[in-house]
Amino acid sequence: MVKAANFRGTTPGPPSGARILVVGGGYVGMYTALRLQRRLKQELAQGGVEIVVVTPDPYMTYQPFLPEAAAGSISPRHVVVPLRRMLDKCKIVIGEAKAVDHAKRKATVATLATLEEGTGPVEITYDELVLAPGSISRTLPIPGLADYAIGFKTVEEAIGLRNHVIEQMDIASSTRDPAIRDAALTFVFVGGGYAGVEALAELEDMARYAARYYHNIKPADLKFILVEASNRILPEVGETMGKYAIRELRSRNIDVRLETRLDSCEDRVAVLSDGTRCRTRTVVWTAGVKPAPLLAATDLPLNERGRIVCTAQLTVAGVDHAWAAGDAAAVPDVTAEPGKECAPNAQHAVRQTKVLAENITASLRGGPLKEYAHKYVGSVASLGLHKGVAHIYGRKLKGYPAWLMHRVYHLSRVPTFNRKARVLAEWTLSGLFKREIVSLGSLEHPRAEFELAAGGKRPGHGPDRAPHHGPQRGPEPGFPPGPKPGPKPGPKPDPEPRSDGDPQSGSRGN
Repeated sequence: MVKAANFRGTTPGPPSGARILVVGGGYVGMYTALRLQRRLKQELAQGGVEIVVVTPDPYMTYQPFLPEAAAGSISPRHVVVPLRRMLDKCKIVIGEAKAVDHAKRKATVATLATLEEGTGPVEITYDELVLAPGSISRTLPIPGLADYAIGFKTVEEAIGLRNHVIEQMDIASSTRDPAIRDAALTFVFVGGGYAGVEALAELEDMARYAARYYHNIKPADLKFILVEASNRILPEVGETMGKYAIRELRSRNIDVRLETRLDSCEDRVAVLSDGTRCRTRTVVWTAGVKPAPLLAATDLPLNERGRIVCTAQLTVAGVDHAWAAGDAAAVPDVTAEPGKECAPNAQHAVRQTKVLAENITASLRGGPLKEYAHKYVGSVASLGLHKGVAHIYGRKLKGYPAWLMHRVYHLSRVPTFNRKARVLAEWTLSGLFKREIVSLGSLEHPRAEFELAAGGKRPGHGPDRAPHHGPQRGPEPGFPPGPKPGPKPGPKPDPEPRSDGDPQSGSRGN
């Protein structure tokens, strides 16, 4: 391991004073750093403070727009916010924090450069720590899940899923095998929270529209299945609106299975707990999240769910100079009865960053800290084009008014005027012109044609193709080639696969 105790001196400029290390570039990381660079403008200019942001990606993804990006209503590049442009007074380190030793005030970080150099991770020292690594998909030991399913938390997954759905329609249109055709036109979504319902609704809308351009595929041939372990979907919008959402989806021939679990998806066969078996080439897993693995590699206090124990001031309980918010933090909800915690969702995360930045600034300047308090006032959800549900300030909306509220709210929340203008322009154009139904799956393998010209073997098309040979950070979105033996059946799946929070869920509220 390379020691980098004086990491702050590796870049030109005046020597720094207090270093604030922000781990994570999502909602909490970006907004906290943005507000800190505004509040500490004078200190940053004089070199008295330095803000370092460690993040695996050079952008923040506005996750509520992922379903529309997957459906083609918004360009993928407009649902991400470049961190270097937003945080021009901060130092951005593209890498992954592997461990944090707060007792020694240092974080172990693997950067792109350390991977190329083969020298091992570096250690970045700090004075104040902000932990905001977010969450990852919460999976279960279901046979075949790791081999054949795809998540829906990143823009790469959203675009990969869009390409995959269109390519499955291409396969169904050209195959002579009825079994392959049925499997290609069967799409299984697991999880009835915001991520699963909105992704399914938008992609079903897109696929149904695209079917008109296939001579041998009708909308009725498409089979979408929503699998939810509990007895309701979209619990955040209330029971009445949740039931309306089920009726709306079922009216579009979407098969909604409540109190049902996915038991297996080995060999491209989805086996449900109610005994249903169906061949499918598409399994989308959106059944909850869990804290990032980094938290287990710290010396900070964690609760039984693996989240950092925090105070209402967003400090880490019993620890000095450490702060946390968002999905990774268990923050007391001072507006509810004692013992309740704020839900780990984006609605709380974005609001917590304001208090977090104020308290860090006050701490550096010797001022008093304030508590985070926010009363949940409602949520909105899209069910496809011109369809939605909302429960705001006790008022229930459905259909077009709810869908319009959904768009207006998220347009107001997406960062930067630049992104707002681009998204609004794309919505306007999509209302004037027809949908784009082109699959660009070949973008995932940009060297395929050159490799073929150089004597290599042409990969297949879509997510079933063989992996490319260029550098990549992890497995490509989609599905691996050919059937693989899944893991041996593990413990019986949790009867409630969705976790207590969804990072995409609360962001629909106000």
